Amino acid sequence: MSVEHYENFPVASFLLPARTRRPIEAIYRFARGADDIADEGEASNEERLRGLAVYTAELGRIERGEAPQSAAFAELASVIAEWKLPLALFHDLLDAFAQDVVQKRYADFPELMDYCRRSANPVGRLVLHVFGHASEDNLCRSDAICSALQLINFWQDIAVDWAKGRVYLPQDDLARFGVGELMIAEQRRAPEWTALLDFQIERSRRLMLTGAPLARELPGRLGWEIRLTVQGGLRILDRVERSRGGVFRARPVLGATDWLFMAGRALFM
Repeated sequence: MSVEHYENFPVASFLLPARTRRPIEAIYRFARGADDIADEGEASNEERLRGLAVYTAELGRIERGEAPQSAAFAELASVIAEWKLPLALFHDLLDAFAQDVVQKRYADFPELMDYCRRSANPVGRLVLHVFGHASEDNLCRSDAICSALQLINFWQDIAVDWAKGRVYLPQDDLARFGVGELMIAEQRRAPEWTALLDFQIERSRRLMLTGAPLARELPGRLGWEIRLTVQGGLRILDRVERSRGGVFRARPVLGATDWLFMAGRALFM
């Protein structure tokens, strides 16, 4: 499994100091591997939950000081011990991925944000622990960035998630804007749909900007990594917004020219 597949977050890029790449890669391998069990392929829900239970059992062995049964978790155990990483954050990720197997709708935004708290925020928090910058203010700003990235991924993948039976748009927002799920199924770009998506875009943008000052608090390469991550998320939001609700036809992604734009914007954060 390639860590680069975990697209929501920066992944041990050339911007990071070489000594930190091993723990960062171990974190992403864990997160991506568990996420793939919950989300990829044709496995049944029961098979997915059994696969995640293996991860939970291996974490339990690490907590008890026992040797993990697989080489991948032996490496993770070494990283957790060396870098003093909180095991609770790894458990939060597994809890969120197991939830993804069984929960396909979210009643409101607070419920969706609780999912983001466990599915996305732990990765940012673990990165801050690796770099020794896990102050309360930094953790809060990291949470805002990671939750915003997760939301942006939802708005990118509305059509992809619909094909998997999932709707991450909060149910109360659908009702508020007069959007029924039939509109998603028919890929109908009605004014109500565009208004709903614009609302989610602006909400996500505000959240990202709330966390953006983290980049100025972090030194050196990590600060630049966060700058590019923030700008990447904002750039995707711009693309979703310009589609005027047309995320059904093509998933908004970044191209080569976008990276130049992001680099320029990052200089002035």
